[in-house]
Amino acid sequence: MQVKSIKLKNFRNYEQALIEPDAGVTVFTGQNAQGKTNIIEALHLCCLGRSHRTPRDEELIRWGCDDALVRTQTVQRDGTHEVSILLSKKQKRKKTVRIGARQAERIGELLGHVCGVLFSPEDLMIIKSGPAERRRFIDMELSQLRPAYFYALQRAQRALNQRNALLREIAREPAREPALAGTLDMWDEQLAVCGGEIAENRREAVAALSACAQEAHAALTDGRETLSVRYVSQAAEAEKPAEKLLERLRAARSEDLRRMTTTVGVHRDDLYITINGKEARTYASQGQQRSAVLSLKLAQLELAERERGEAPILMLDDVMSELDPGRRRQLIERIDRVQTFVTCTDLSDLAGARQGAVYRVESGTLNREK
Repeated sequence: MQVKSIKLKNFRNYEQALIEPDAGVTVFTGQNAQGKTNIIEALHLCCLGRSHRTPRDEELIRWGCDDALVRTQTVQRDGTHEVSILLSKKQKRKKTVRIGARQAERIGELLGHVCGVLFSPEDLMIIKSGPAERRRFIDMELSQLRPAYFYALQRAQRALNQRNALLREIAREPAREPALAGTLDMWDEQLAVCGGEIAENRREAVAALSACAQEAHAALTDGRETLSVRYVSQAAEAEKPAEKLLERLRAARSEDLRRMTTTVGVHRDDLYITINGKEARTYASQGQQRSAVLSLKLAQLELAERERGEAPILMLDDVMSELDPGRRRQLIERIDRVQTFVTCTDLSDLAGARQGAVYRVESGTLNREK
């Protein structure tokens, strides 16, 4: 997949911008707080319909403006794809997604039209933070590759919200429990069915991801470290995850009623990440954690290419300066075959990489140097 153009209008600190990236590496360089990351954010918005920095879309609109536009054009095996995302402060519809000339009714329709892998400093939270951040990592990967998975996540979240609301209702009026038991049974079944689908996808993806990440990490560390990723779930080992989840939901009902929340389900899943057999979150150094995340991202890139039959784009936001020369060299060797967007403050961080296009960024203005 190749991004042919990126158009910005009133997006973050850009009044207007048109970027025509190179088929290889496109670099955005300049001092901090000039707008380099904003370009990566715009690309990520077209990949998943959301920013990787904020859940508040209105923050993406240029100060003093009422709306913003991001438009990308890509060329893939099946032809040209154009994605436009319009953000508005005043319109009833705050975010409008267009695929070509057609307005998408659901955000899931966007997925796959611009497929990308992002590595940013914030991604260290995959290791450092709690299970929610690791679930988000695997969910974002699978949602881009399998839109059906994205819709399963939405259905599971709705079922979880309804079940939790019902648990609270019964807790307020215990006498109504017999009358509401059938409704609770219904939400148990829906949560189990959706959860089973999610668990099967996660289990398969994590197994493949672990194998690829282990190979990438061995190369990054010259074989000194072994990285492993294991899927942790209440249904991880079950041959039929949906049946196992339903069984556990029924067994946990009394406890759930007491706590007024659902204690069983894929919303409690985690990824157990180890380096040389020790939990990375607890025992790995900052440098080891950064290398582990980079290995996960390189594995994500490989798996996306394997599943789609073509490589996604790679976005590297201010990460080169944080890597030692050996890891930087390994990364440069691996990105040579995919279209890559890089932000940096010093071009020397990319020594050895084929820099097809370099944009100097200053206060929301882009100047192409070559």
